[in-house]
Amino acid sequence: MAAAKKAVLGPLVGAVDQGTSSTRFLVFNSKTAELLSHHQVEIKQEFPREGWVEQDPKEILHSVYECIEKTCEKLGQLNIDISNIKAIGVSNQRETTVVWDKLTGEPLYNAVAAPVSPGPSDPVAVVPSGSSVPAAGAASVWLDLRTQSTVESLSKRIPGNNNFVKSKTGLPLSTYFSAVKLRWLLDNVRKVQKAVEEDRALFGTVDSWLIWSLTGGASGGVHCTDVTNASRTMLFNIHSLEWDKELCEFFEIPMKILPNVRSSSEIYGLMKAGALEGVPISGCLGDQSAALVGQMCFQDGQAKNTYGTGCFLLCNTGRKCVFSEHGLLTTVAYKLGRDKPVYYALEGSVAIAGAVIRWLRDNLGIIKTSEEIEKLAKEVGTSYGCYFVPAFSGLYAPYWEPSARGIICGLTQFTNKCHIAFAALEAVCFQTREILDAMNRDCGIPLSHLQVDGGMTNNKILMQLQADILYIPVVKPSMPETTALGAAMAAGAAEGVGVWSLEPEDLSAVTMERFEPQINAEESEIRYSTWKKAVMKSMGWVTTQSSESGMP
Repeated sequence: MAAAKKAVLGPLVGAVDQGTSSTRFLVFNSKTAELLSHHQVEIKQEFPREGWVEQDPKEILHSVYECIEKTCEKLGQLNIDISNIKAIGVSNQRETTVVWDKLTGEPLYNAVAAPVSPGPSDPVAVVPSGSSVPAAGAASVWLDLRTQSTVESLSKRIPGNNNFVKSKTGLPLSTYFSAVKLRWLLDNVRKVQKAVEEDRALFGTVDSWLIWSLTGGASGGVHCTDVTNASRTMLFNIHSLEWDKELCEFFEIPMKILPNVRSSSEIYGLMKAGALEGVPISGCLGDQSAALVGQMCFQDGQAKNTYGTGCFLLCNTGRKCVFSEHGLLTTVAYKLGRDKPVYYALEGSVAIAGAVIRWLRDNLGIIKTSEEIEKLAKEVGTSYGCYFVPAFSGLYAPYWEPSARGIICGLTQFTNKCHIAFAALEAVCFQTREILDAMNRDCGIPLSHLQVDGGMTNNKILMQLQADILYIPVVKPSMPETTALGAAMAAGAAEGVGVWSLEPEDLSAVTMERFEPQINAEESEIRYSTWKKAVMKSMGWVTTQSSESGMP
């Protein structure tokens, strides 16, 4: 019985998906892309001071081992032999920063987390100083503000012009990215300074910390990262695909502590402990790039949107860097092999998506569970002219307007909680449309459809609204784990593993649910232009003075 099952299965590939609030290990069948088993462990966030968000790197590492062991146990219960697992990929939160001691393997400080949503103006500017650990539904608790003064002092000494950082990295100078957090650690943590002086310190994003630890740590661990994670540090030249000497000098970061940059799909090293000892780690992608690969967006102009607390929209721009005139980031999409070309993407973020539903639940109490919003919205099927702009901590892309605050407008005596619920879902869709419009203007390639993933895509009304508001089809894969799938695909396709073909004709046909626009284009435009009118009304609420005091 078990032998027959193994024959059908073929080679398996595992994926570590290390996210902002949890770690998961998932195992896929490389022939069908089917998810066979997984296990998840929640990760604690620590707030040592107001405005500081940290995680324990050792807890992250232990959670990875625990998820691997538990998943392997579950596979055993299914009569699946874990020796079928031929490779492991890693996907991770991209901007969280770790520094550790290469001789002892001990972290020198907690992992410093990333704010919620990056952009051309420092995102911290849109958060009043008194609300650095926001109430439920404010942008996110993923909002570490300690580096604000570091950014301010750096911005005063940018050489030449303000494009110095952006032209090399595709990124604005911002608290969001690792270079500034690493600079803060070097300036403020004596243990880090001492380890650098004594040549003991290693720096990395979460992927580097995990790969180094899993491949042996202090006993020969591999210190590397991939091009997608490197491209989010503000130290990496996205044209030459190398650490940039001028940037490292500008941030005063010693290059010797940086990981080696590799492609997203190659054997980095072997697992040195646990149930999967000896299995190669051969895939590595930042989470949003992993979702782009998992959605198989391999053509220029293909885009995916991940709906979570916020939304991350990535559009593949092919082998050329497109620099945005409309508040988007340029980033490395993937490089699937040492000798394979690099592909780039434009990225835009919607700060408030799932967070608006949490706000309705926790702050207003009009729903008891997040799932209830679909039921309320379905009851009315319209917002009845009500518009909701969830600018809880300012407007992000494409406006970058720190003075904005959230508003619900167009209310009449007939408006009830169902209409507000509907307007909240529409707000997620309108914000996505604004990012897509910016992408279309930057790329000049209007999208033919949008591929979607993430927890909120289970809401069918949201998906239909998104198709109506974009006026293009919205396509959702039946297998929602696209981030982990992308990491598994990269690992399975690596040279020396070769169990997952990325040739278009070999990729498993993933069944898709398709939402076609059901309203006419004119109605779609009217709703969108009314939303834009509401956005204008949300601006100018906060003056600099009241912003500083944290008052509304």
